[in-house]
Amino acid sequence: MSKFNSQITMLFIVLALVCAFVPVFSVEEAKANLLWKTCLVKITPKCALDIIAAVFENGTMHDPCCKDLVKEGKVCHDTLIKYIADKPMLIAHETEYLKKSDDLWKHCVSISKSA
Repeated sequence: MSKFNSQITMLFIVLALVCAFVPVFSVEEAKANLLWKTCLVKITPKCALDIIAAVFENGTMHDPCCKDLVKEGKVCHDTLIKYIADKPMLIAHETEYLKKSDDLWKHCVSISKSA
């Protein structure tokens, strides 16, 4: 149960970071709203944490979350990862994160095809 609570806490921290760095510009705000309404609602909070951990840390991705990621779609996945990776505290490693994101996508597509 405490692992679940720590995962939920981590999700809220990530969401807070994403929201905290949304610039005042309406274009960025619209993009953030679009991400929330069309992409983040398609996956479970646990899978969102797994995706973020797999790309921005050294986390692992479980097969059911891979299937959710593929259902979410490549455009949503790429847009969300790019949006997070563009933040000032992460941009220095953006290339690394985008490569990990592509590798994760390929892995998840292969998992969902084999199932």
